[in-house]
Amino acid sequence: MADPISKALIAFLLIASLLLCSHASSDVPFIVAHKKASLNRLKTGAERVAVTIDIYNQGTSTAYDVSLADESWPTDLFSIISGTTSKTWEKLDAGGVLSHTFELEAKSKGVFSGEPAVIKFRVPTNAALQEALSTPILPLDILADRPPEKKFEWVGFLNT
Repeated sequence: MADPISKALIAFLLIASLLLCSHASSDVPFIVAHKKASLNRLKTGAERVAVTIDIYNQGTSTAYDVSLADESWPTDLFSIISGTTSKTWEKLDAGGVLSHTFELEAKSKGVFSGEPAVIKFRVPTNAALQEALSTPILPLDILADRPPEKKFEWVGFLNT
């Protein structure tokens, strides 16, 4: 006799597979977004964060009125150096990709975990806006005390 957890798991998998099959046969956009950030130490006491968000349409139809908003960067902790934290596009074709980049400067030291960016879009068969979320970023250790890299020692090691 199967335990209640096994029955619930089997029921969940059955429902999930039915939903995936019905979604796969429909003609809609399917938005997947990846957010990444990298740190760049300029000088002692200054560090910049380069943020890139790639938006992919893995669906079978075009997404219209695509907008991106990444409001997870508090103004008391970061200043915008270049670009903006939001962007709009007219459309994203099936199989297409859009990319947006901006750069921030950190105002204070500490660990920061950014929330996912929000992507809104319209599908051809529905006037209501749909919403997708990007991946979150891994925690950033802003202005962390890092030991200096010994790049010249690595060159000597590689030559031996």
